[in-house]
Amino acid sequence: MRVLFVCSGNLCRSPLGAQVLTSRLGRDAPAFTVESAGTIAQDGAPMDELAAAQSARLGGSPVSHRSRYLTSSIAAAADLVLTAERSHRAAVVSLAPRAVKRAFTIKQFARVLEGLEPGDLSGVRTPEELVERVARLRGTVPPPADPADDDIDDPYRRSEATHVRVADEIDAALVVIADALRAVR
Repeated sequence: MRVLFVCSGNLCRSPLGAQVLTSRLGRDAPAFTVESAGTIAQDGAPMDELAAAQSARLGGSPVSHRSRYLTSSIAAAADLVLTAERSHRAAVVSLAPRAVKRAFTIKQFARVLEGLEPGDLSGVRTPEELVERVARLRGTVPPPADPADDDIDDPYRRSEATHVRVADEIDAALVVIADALRAVR
């Protein structure tokens, strides 16, 4: 299964998400291709130092990351797209319209997973089936009072405290997502 994280510059949120999800998947990680890209990224830049420190704190491996620009082929190849913000999800869908059913913000995917009833995932046997079921049931879980609550702030060029807060938000959602992906692996 191919999981794609998307943010703006592919320097902070999306590489951190990809690295931390890989860590959270543990021994099941080899069954997944986890990657990242940015809607305005310049190819080849290393990860932001403060974001890299947060990734390492949460078990990620930031050393080899190099940013890359999101293209339609990258978006179309993903089985699950997790974006930092709703605007990134819109960008993915505009590049690859068929991705609409498999693109979510990171927090939205976790929120829907947490809001499902125990029987909602019965019969789901693969990660791809999980994504399809969550897509089909996303409308049954109440949205946040403020739609912006599904977005993750951009910590780029901001304080270390902001980086810590953002990393912890991403990690909290990824614990839920990794558990769900491992459960159907």
